[in-house]
Amino acid sequence: MNNEVLIRLAPIIAGIRAYHHHTIVGADEIPRQGSIIFAVNHSLASYDIALLMAGVYEAVNRIPRSLIDRLFYKVPGLGPVMEALGSREGTHDNAIKLLSAGEIIVLAPGGMRESLRPSSEKYKIIWSKRKGFVKLSIETQTPIMLAACPAADDMYDVAGSHVTAWAYKTFKIPLFFAKGAGISPFPKPVRLTHYLSEPIVPPKMPDDKEQFVKVVDEFHQEVCDRMQKLMDSACAQEKLRNP
Repeated sequence: MNNEVLIRLAPIIAGIRAYHHHTIVGADEIPRQGSIIFAVNHSLASYDIALLMAGVYEAVNRIPRSLIDRLFYKVPGLGPVMEALGSREGTHDNAIKLLSAGEIIVLAPGGMRESLRPSSEKYKIIWSKRKGFVKLSIETQTPIMLAACPAADDMYDVAGSHVTAWAYKTFKIPLFFAKGAGISPFPKPVRLTHYLSEPIVPPKMPDDKEQFVKVVDEFHQEVCDRMQKLMDSACAQEKLRNP
């Protein structure tokens, strides 16, 4: 990330963290060196991921790099802005380069689909068909850390809609119907806490392609199960419940 950009954004991020009383539980698990893959849940607001990244920097003095959706590059000028903030398009090659350089990368496997889910499905992880991050972990032998922030789903009340599902399926457009604080578009001032897992070491990379598929499926299931358990545990601690 450009240091000048970081300096300019620091007060804004600090203000948003204060607004949400943002904290991290388990920061002592973050490695002080070496590559790591942070896999996080994806809320509608999305900026809670930036709060996590700021918290990681505060904890270990390392700047995480986020992998972003191709959608950002379809909006004129937005892609370069995100890259100035240290993000990179979420391609396999970009991820390999960052991990090879010993970076911390942050990604949201659920992507837009998870962020657009209605409030009736909040606190649920939708990673069943998203295996790219697990393949990346195995191929590069990079541990995965999970970060669950259930209250991020409470910043907005998101209505279920066939229009939302149609727009996403047909055009990959994030069309949604939601409300924040009162009747305003501003997010509710909910307290946000990220709960971190310990680093999950991936299985060894097999030589056989068929065996690789099996190893990916098994590790993916393990990671998904652990993430949902982490989310459920976090909900219990915060006494959150589905509506």
